[in-house]
Amino acid sequence: MSSHEAQEPQKSQTSPEREQQPKPGTARVIPLRPPGKEGTAAKEPLWRDLVGDVLRRERLAQERTLKDVADAARISMPYLSELERGRKEASSEVLAAAARALGLGLPDLLSLAQTRLAGLPRARPARASYQAEVRLAA
Repeated sequence: MSSHEAQEPQKSQTSPEREQQPKPGTARVIPLRPPGKEGTAAKEPLWRDLVGDVLRRERLAQERTLKDVADAARISMPYLSELERGRKEASSEVLAAAARALGLGLPDLLSLAQTRLAGLPRARPARASYQAEVRLAA
């Protein structure tokens, strides 16, 4: 026997990464949420999201454009759009101007946002540390 016949054919060594790759023509599924996060409570809403939603709903209910309301409030149209989408934290002066442009007062706007907040499902709060018993030294 020659030395070539006695040798076993070499097996191709594949890395673990290569073995886990999908076969050609198949798709790889990437989960949208990290594993184990399915049962977690919903994210708490931000005040700016609630106020922005109220602004947008009121504007649409009045069938008005962003430009019309922004001009009446004396704020830029892109800024009003960002407020409505919850992308910006507006000052009380800007919120009051936007509310007035929609025929509302600032208290009306904030009350509508609070009503929306109260209507959202509530997550069970974690036990806060301040609920623990406090003992004072004598």
